[in-house]
Amino acid sequence: MAGYQKKYLPIFFCVAVALGIFIGSTLNYSSNPTNLLGGNAKKEKLNRLIDYIDYEYVDPINTDSIVEVTVNGILENLDPHSVYIPPSELQEVSESMKGDFVGIGISFYNFNDTIAVIQAIPGGPSEKAGIRGGDRIVAADDQSLTGADVLDDSITNQLKGQINTKVALKVKRPGVDGLLDFKVTRSVVPLKSVDASYMATDTLGYIKINRFAESTPEEFEKALLSLKRKGARQLVLDLRGNPGGYISAAEQIADQFLKEDQLILFTKNKTGKIENAYATDEGNFESGKLYVLINENSASASEIVAGAIQDNDRGVIVGRRSFGKGLVQREMQLGDGSAVRLTIARYYTPTGRSIQRPYDAGNKAYYEDYLSRYKNGEMQSADSIAVADSLRYVTPGGNVVYGGGGIIPDVFIPKDTNYEKEAITYALRAGYMSRFIFEIIEQRRPYFNSLSYEQFQEEVNISDAQMNDFVAYLNARNLKIRIRDYKADLKRYLKAVMAQQLFGNTIFEKLVNAEDPAIIKIKALSREE
Repeated sequence: MAGYQKKYLPIFFCVAVALGIFIGSTLNYSSNPTNLLGGNAKKEKLNRLIDYIDYEYVDPINTDSIVEVTVNGILENLDPHSVYIPPSELQEVSESMKGDFVGIGISFYNFNDTIAVIQAIPGGPSEKAGIRGGDRIVAADDQSLTGADVLDDSITNQLKGQINTKVALKVKRPGVDGLLDFKVTRSVVPLKSVDASYMATDTLGYIKINRFAESTPEEFEKALLSLKRKGARQLVLDLRGNPGGYISAAEQIADQFLKEDQLILFTKNKTGKIENAYATDEGNFESGKLYVLINENSASASEIVAGAIQDNDRGVIVGRRSFGKGLVQREMQLGDGSAVRLTIARYYTPTGRSIQRPYDAGNKAYYEDYLSRYKNGEMQSADSIAVADSLRYVTPGGNVVYGGGGIIPDVFIPKDTNYEKEAITYALRAGYMSRFIFEIIEQRRPYFNSLSYEQFQEEVNISDAQMNDFVAYLNARNLKIRIRDYKADLKRYLKAVMAQQLFGNTIFEKLVNAEDPAIIKIKALSREE
């Protein structure tokens, strides 16, 4: 990549973090439509101004947009996590945090002007009906879903619907003559928050959580109990890149590891009212060795869990300093299909730490703190993490911890900031790898769909030619990179993405983690126990 791309590549991650924190700031929901502007002259002034513009301004004006600008302007002057959600986004965000939606249960690309199924969601209605990766959905209820004019929104609207309603699909399957007919009954489709769970060694289990949704505690408990049956006496909880979510979900996950009456966190509102959250006697992993993985993109509810584990001397925190969000939001409906998430309290870890980092320099500087961490060397060395003696706390076991901006890990894992590695990671997160691999699979779809995982591992390898094709694929999309020292990493990631499309997220994480420095370090620590 040219110097321009190299200079600004971290900004892409900064934007991704900001988006992730927006989605992950869903804490302590309430549907109470609180009057944000009050019932006094302040409210009257805004109403009168909008009326003047609506009826007297010389040009036609969409006053709805003025109201949205006003609301956003008010919230931006409060803190980075008080946000407005317009009606067009509220349903999608709500579905993500609830953990399910009603539909037919597929992930797809709009590929060559048709709906190409990447994967039928495991356990969803399409998988039960027999739809599989590579299928083209060409019509739904006799309405064509092909052609350049078909938009993603119209596709989604046609495939979603009321629960238990049926949709008749016409499907073109590679290698099969003619069209196949499927009747799919729409049902609740899970949006998994537990990305992966598997045995990393004979005794070390691994679980990755991508966000803290309403369904997360149940998903996690199911994965945990399955690993215990397989012999897990130690556990890796991977919260890297997890932007947060429901505070109640974080409390329930922490409760799995803490003994009864141990403090998980406490919150304090503007009046000074304190609410404590304690562990119950229902934990399923209160004594096994625990390792919690975090990084600079672990925020909010992720930090609640990591802070509770660290402050109770329950486990080892591994990775890099977390994001630093210690504010609690409540969602409030605004009556027109939109909502506002307003910060109503601060939360504190069991030792009394606030891990919220300063935001008095404005939202832009707040989110660009990620770039500052690059510049000051914090990504490569724990010694570069700035701490204040005034924010020094001591755990019951005598360990020193600090507040003021994220959770500092017990075991530091430096970030590989080599440009090639950063470019590979960005290409993965931006979806370039997934699209490229999908096109490779499409060239031999019947073969790939016939493979078992064991056959896949033995027979499929990413060739030098395919690796070079991917680099050319990126270059053609203005992401100009060269791979010299990280060819093995790129091949491993490409194969992992292929496995993800064929076999699911758990296999993806297992392949990617095979050479992950943090996982390698944890395996070494677990053997020392």
